[in-house]
Amino acid sequence: MRKFFTSESVTEGHPDKVCDQIVDNILDAYLALDPESRVACEAAVKDNYLLIMGEITSKGDVDIEKIARDVICKIGYRSSHLGFCANDCEIKILISKQSADIAMGVDDSIEHRETEDKYDQIGAGDQGMMFGYASDETKNYMPYAIELAHKLSKKLADVRKDGTIPYLRPDGKTQVTVEYKEGEVKRIDAIVVSTQHDEDVDLATLRNDIINEVVLKIVDKSLLDKNTKYYINPTGRFVIGGPAGDSGLTGRKIIVDTYGGYAAHGGGSFSGKDPTKVDRSAAYYLRYVAKNLVAAGVSKKIEIQTSYAIGKAYPVSINIDTFGTGVVSDEKIVEAITSIFDLRPKAMIDKLGLSKPIYGKTSCYGHFGKPGLPWEECDKVIEIKKFLSI
Repeated sequence: MRKFFTSESVTEGHPDKVCDQIVDNILDAYLALDPESRVACEAAVKDNYLLIMGEITSKGDVDIEKIARDVICKIGYRSSHLGFCANDCEIKILISKQSADIAMGVDDSIEHRETEDKYDQIGAGDQGMMFGYASDETKNYMPYAIELAHKLSKKLADVRKDGTIPYLRPDGKTQVTVEYKEGEVKRIDAIVVSTQHDEDVDLATLRNDIINEVVLKIVDKSLLDKNTKYYINPTGRFVIGGPAGDSGLTGRKIIVDTYGGYAAHGGGSFSGKDPTKVDRSAAYYLRYVAKNLVAAGVSKKIEIQTSYAIGKAYPVSINIDTFGTGVVSDEKIVEAITSIFDLRPKAMIDKLGLSKPIYGKTSCYGHFGKPGLPWEECDKVIEIKKFLSI
């Protein structure tokens, strides 16, 4: 049976991603000075105006405005003719300290009042449900469509910055539709690329350059055929873009940030949040768990859900779905998860080193599937196989 699935990505110049990058770099700056910083920071952009808001409690003193301007400049918004410029955009900062009520639950969990276990010290910073996912359809254990969409978006930025296609501007989006047959990737059915560009560029030239310097440099040509459809700047014009063309807001690309729609999402965004916020740390840790399980051959793909209550260290619930690909029962898989992996916030933070300033590199082109990030390690494969006798 044929099945089609589509995922999208956006470039670093997309207004929402501008906001994500600003707040994650602010977070990194605080964590570099004080690993116990409590940060819940958001940003909004429109035209040449940037608002940074949230709650921060830290021993560190950070120049938030300078970080924001440096990020905007690095992205490529360096000229006023783009309508948004690092040098002269208006910045307003509204930052207060973390609520004492929230801090009480985070720094002294309900369980810690009854035990001396160090991993009971930190409770979840909020309630909510989080999901982790992995699939064996790529070497990075990511779904193919979202992985390819990210690579295309990243290539758009690369050819702009290195001068290969000098008339490109920072804003852009990509989209990939994959055809599956019997659960396996068969071909690429459609590729969509919309990229901001200078006003005087001929559309035919742009489409030719994008096909040859972006698409064909990234895509596995064996998955392309005569029926593959290409939509390059399908409206015909994309000159006004970035914050001048659309408002941007932190956390508005949560499906782009995760699995491209292949897996469920709990609704909480990642960027600008320190790791005591389980929206972020648990989602990262569950990716780590899921990837190790699939790498161990427990299933071809798996989705894991946990839920937390504010102030509690232990998750309220754990659920898994192997989509019929598991080699052992769901009950045994859950038993392996609870025996091998510690899902308490402090344990997750310590295991993955989440108090380190590592978040700037996550804020674009997906939080998962990138080699070198601690939640992408497969260091529990042997232990899982031994536990489940597989």
